[in-house]
Amino acid sequence: MPEAREAQAQAVVFDIGRVLFDWNLRYLFEKLIEDQAELDWFLANVVTESWHFQSDGGRPLSEMLPERIAEFPQHAPLIEAYAERFMETLPHAVPGTHELVRRLAERNVPLYALTNFGAEFWTRFRPMQPVFDPFLDVVVSGEECCVKPDPKIYEIAEARFGFPPEALFFTDDNAANVAAARARGWQAHLFTDAASLETALIERGLLL
Repeated sequence: MPEAREAQAQAVVFDIGRVLFDWNLRYLFEKLIEDQAELDWFLANVVTESWHFQSDGGRPLSEMLPERIAEFPQHAPLIEAYAERFMETLPHAVPGTHELVRRLAERNVPLYALTNFGAEFWTRFRPMQPVFDPFLDVVVSGEECCVKPDPKIYEIAEARFGFPPEALFFTDDNAANVAAARARGWQAHLFTDAASLETALIERGLLL
């Protein structure tokens, strides 16, 4: 589907995981599980991305962990490590994207984020990351109990950001999330790397 370019983009909305920060549960658990086959099995069956997604949707860890430990009691320490050491699943920035944030901020382009992120994890993560200092607002799915690509969370973002949909330029690595934004009239770019995002920002006059 072609990217909408009819209106002038006025603000940039970033996804966070796999756009601003490289996120992968493997980054943590490869430190804790030496055997590769066991690691693969654990990530496919115990601490999975789909299970973690409950946190993104607003479910508290106080419910998630005991339930999972009851199902996999032999892996209790590893399941507890998921909650205690989650920051290690986001160890570094995606190459080039923080520089784009800096350049946009220097041009006084309004910056926002719309992220599927657990509320408890976000509370710990945000203070560690100065890249968000120029952001005017961040809509966090775990705080809203609503996840992308549900249209409701885009509606929440529109109300909080204060721009009409066509003025928002959004980038996300998930095609379904991009499609949902476009369906509401946002301009949206499927993120693959910083270079292609930079090109899209330049095309819209958001960067020189």
